[in-house]
Amino acid sequence: MRRALAALALGLCVALPAQALPSYAEVHADWRSSEALVLDRHGELLQRVRVDPQVRRGAWMALGDVSPALRTALVLSEDKRFHEHSGVDWRAVSAAAWANLWNTRTRGASTITMQLAALLDEPDGDLQRGAGGRRLTQKLGQALAAQRLERQWRKDQILEAYLNLVPFRGELVGIDALSRTLFSKAPHGLDEREAAVAAALVRAPNARPRQVGQRACGVLRLMQPGHPVDCEAVQITTALALQSRDFAASEGIAPHHARRLLAEAGPDARSVRSTVSAPLQRFALQTLQRHLRELRGRNVQDGALVVLDNASGEVLAWVGSSGPLSAASQVDGVLALRQPGSTLKPFLYAQAIAERRMTAASLLDDSPAAIPTASGLYIPQNYDRRFKGWVSARTALAASLNVPAVRTLVMVSPEAFHRQLGRVGLPLRESAGFYGYSLALGSAEVPLLALTNAFRSLANGGRHGPVGSPPQGAPAIDPRAAFIVGDILSDSNARARTFGTDSLLATRFWSAVKTGTSKDMRDNWAVGWSERYTVGVWVGNASGAPMWDVSGTSGAAPVWATVMQHLHAHTPSRAPQPPPGLVQASATFEGPESDRPLEAARSEWFLKGTEQTRFAMERASPAERSRAPLHIRSPAPGTIVALDPDIPPRHQRLTFTASGAGGRWRLDGKPVAQGAQFQWLPWPGRHVMQLTDARGTVLDEVRFEVRGAGVKAR
Repeated sequence: MRRALAALALGLCVALPAQALPSYAEVHADWRSSEALVLDRHGELLQRVRVDPQVRRGAWMALGDVSPALRTALVLSEDKRFHEHSGVDWRAVSAAAWANLWNTRTRGASTITMQLAALLDEPDGDLQRGAGGRRLTQKLGQALAAQRLERQWRKDQILEAYLNLVPFRGELVGIDALSRTLFSKAPHGLDEREAAVAAALVRAPNARPRQVGQRACGVLRLMQPGHPVDCEAVQITTALALQSRDFAASEGIAPHHARRLLAEAGPDARSVRSTVSAPLQRFALQTLQRHLRELRGRNVQDGALVVLDNASGEVLAWVGSSGPLSAASQVDGVLALRQPGSTLKPFLYAQAIAERRMTAASLLDDSPAAIPTASGLYIPQNYDRRFKGWVSARTALAASLNVPAVRTLVMVSPEAFHRQLGRVGLPLRESAGFYGYSLALGSAEVPLLALTNAFRSLANGGRHGPVGSPPQGAPAIDPRAAFIVGDILSDSNARARTFGTDSLLATRFWSAVKTGTSKDMRDNWAVGWSERYTVGVWVGNASGAPMWDVSGTSGAAPVWATVMQHLHAHTPSRAPQPPPGLVQASATFEGPESDRPLEAARSEWFLKGTEQTRFAMERASPAERSRAPLHIRSPAPGTIVALDPDIPPRHQRLTFTASGAGGRWRLDGKPVAQGAQFQWLPWPGRHVMQLTDARGTVLDEVRFEVRGAGVKAR
């Protein structure tokens, strides 16, 4: 029978054209994975990103990287005399012919080499199977191609190519895609049961799980002759592998960064090297997710984090979202535009100091202010709704006081500050006039990446450079002012009025940091730098929904502190050296009362030529104070108060302040309080507040309006 079949094949082959076969090297070189790999700075895998939606192919796997169990299972299942024949198993051909004669089902006679020959054929080639199977001439052509393949390729090359090219199930092609998709492991880790399931899928790729399990059990019996086989366990392995699942288009720890790199590399890129450090990326992601879980119940689910190298500008970590904790995990929080809150203040104070409009010791009034603008009165409030009185610029910036920042912007002007932000890489979408004085409090929208890189300019002595590049050209910020701002933001004592002396912002090594919270607690930030790194963290909701009771120290700051501590676990961070043009001098701060200084005396940094040793408020004598007529200091006449439904009513009380004690307050003709100050729960409408003496004589009055929904006092 074998001789007759061989003679028939030889006779028919004369009429068959010889098909050109590629070499092993050509097949290997032409292999295109359906995924692109993004590697970290040391070559470790960061992210797999699927770029071909039609098919799922992994990396080309060398035969030595495939589980021995799988190689054995495949040979026993598909071609048990693979290592003996020269492309065609004539004994199997004879058995198949005899079985066809007697209408008996057998395994078939197609060898691994013959199947590979068909896989190497063009999609519309002569060897492709039709709807009714292959014709006799196709089978003979396949046999001839297999024999030529055996003469040109080694056996190990044939088996390796087959494992990489064979379709398994659905869109899965090749052993790498199968192993990672169905078994969540690399091909070298497949055990005997998993190998048996994989071999069964070659024969019946789209069979039902129970049928695949039965075939796999048969393969396992071939692999373990003379030993009992637990077919129930094989069925469980099969069911788990084939259960319905949502195959991710991207797998890894840096999906947003990977998408950005691949977009820059172009559609043909299959491997891209990043500057990110995989261990740091993993730690940053875990830290962010752990902290957001601790904030569960405060309506916060998103966050982002970026770490930059100060000298090179390289991105060392890029966490775009909280991943499974987020309802919008595809949104890249590193690039999304959000309101930065108080994190813009360092650039404002640096500009004011550089322009010699103030020093770090200059006194600023943190008291209610009503600043006239084209659209009405702008009345800034501090985060805690309290005022500290006269404070130094150092205290105002470190403690993140809003009113002094707005007063500073009045000195600098919104237009000049707008230009300064552009010089540090923060070009704003709208003009300075659009934002007005609220620009001091971060009313513009900026991305975390650009904001963190702007802080890197402060870390580099005022010199700015794009992300990924060292500082370039002339300083964007006066180096002396950048040093002073860094000194302020590293001063734990200066920030104590708002954050306390034991704040987690105080690290055991030198670092400078600024927090920020946007309107209605929609965004929370912590951005700061050490000698070597700049770290930026944002916490909030991608939807823009406000958080509940999340402050500057409970939102982003803990993540910033943990990551910064990790970066400097074994690396010191030294304070920068002062640049030329700075002098250090003692400064005292005297208040209006001789026995109570405004702030403790200290050594302060000044631009040369601006230093002074005494900062004092003018002291009025008791007689002068008694002669001064009482008047209303705040609010200003014409004030419009807009109630915010997102802020609890108890935080929206309107404060009325007089120039001294002894007066009595009368609202809309009715007595309401007496003393130098009192707070009132606003009620919508137009109102008149009068300040009178004990006899009822009106000393001063202001007219104001309250807009919005009111809440009656209980």
